[in-house]
Amino acid sequence: MDMRSDEFGDTCPDRLATPLFFGSEIYRGSSYGPRHPLRVPRVSTVMDLARALGWLPATQYRTSPRAKPAALTLWHTPDYLAALQEAEARQHVCEAARDRHAIGTLSNPVFPEMYRRPATAAGAALLAGELLARGGIVHHPAGGTHHAFPDRAGGFCYLNDPVLAILSLRRAGARRIAYVDIDAHHCDGVEHAFAGDAETLLISVHEDRRWPFTGALSDDGGGNCFNLPLPRDFNDSEMALVRDRLILPALHGFRPDAIVVQCGADAVEEDPLSRLSLSNNAHWNAVAAIKALGCPRLLVMGGGGYNPWSVGRLWTGVWAVLNSHEIPERLPPEAEMVLRGLTWDKARRGKTPPDHWFTTLRDTPRLGPVRAELRRRVGTLTARMESWV
Repeated sequence: MDMRSDEFGDTCPDRLATPLFFGSEIYRGSSYGPRHPLRVPRVSTVMDLARALGWLPATQYRTSPRAKPAALTLWHTPDYLAALQEAEARQHVCEAARDRHAIGTLSNPVFPEMYRRPATAAGAALLAGELLARGGIVHHPAGGTHHAFPDRAGGFCYLNDPVLAILSLRRAGARRIAYVDIDAHHCDGVEHAFAGDAETLLISVHEDRRWPFTGALSDDGGGNCFNLPLPRDFNDSEMALVRDRLILPALHGFRPDAIVVQCGADAVEEDPLSRLSLSNNAHWNAVAAIKALGCPRLLVMGGGGYNPWSVGRLWTGVWAVLNSHEIPERLPPEAEMVLRGLTWDKARRGKTPPDHWFTTLRDTPRLGPVRAELRRRVGTLTARMESWV
């Protein structure tokens, strides 16, 4: 298949000269609480690893701005934003706000930065859309909170920065936008925002029978959603099939002006919140293939991921792919020190973390058989895709 860059929207002659990385120090000291899966450092690890490898010069780094409530009303309701700010200020949620907005729950707890932290990620998403008006590549690992709804939180997500990014891209001139989500969990909030929108293509590959229990194979969102539930133990060989038979042909046929990729790291084998078995190579290969399509605007976000070593290594590798950096076989001492400095109480309950979590970025590929049921599901979607595009 010939996928020339001039087939995708405009050429954006004033595009960003190099990929940009959005980060913030708010992620270094912020935690959802000592018992929550998001107690682990993630974005700060990527920042530190990329700098230790010499991959994050000041010219490519942008401090994420904190979005003001007025900017967030692009999709979220004023009442909900006010409730988030009040909960952060008081460190308490009344019963009515908990019931209405799903904050102050086990999944979406009250914590000191519960508005400022997601507003920072949302600010980066909004600014990325503006900067990509000229074309280019942005990596926003703190983004990808795809479960939030206009007036309520969901699945550890208080604000939906993928939705805000898509709306910002559209406001900045991108007409046709594709959203690809390879997180272990279905992107219910994003689908809620764009189901039935013919100018937005949504592709979600996610574990079958996993929270939020949406995104069935038959769910087409009014025609523009391609949902692929994945079987347990989904491997790299199967992801290659999904990439080459579904994701890339759909993007090629849709010819988007912009692509947003949610690159959740919870689909790898070591993650505690899924039962999928990918290596980080599967994510890197998917991002590399999407980048190679030549779409003028590419935004790659983070998402899920709850093992601090696998998340930090995976998203740092994504940044390498976006910059065409060669991933070393063994990390230099400065980068190894970053990984050896991480701790995770869940790791102590099992075996000692393997040495390659400290010394390498790349996992051993997890190849395996491509199951007939997965082929059938992919075939169902490709048949619909061929008539749709």
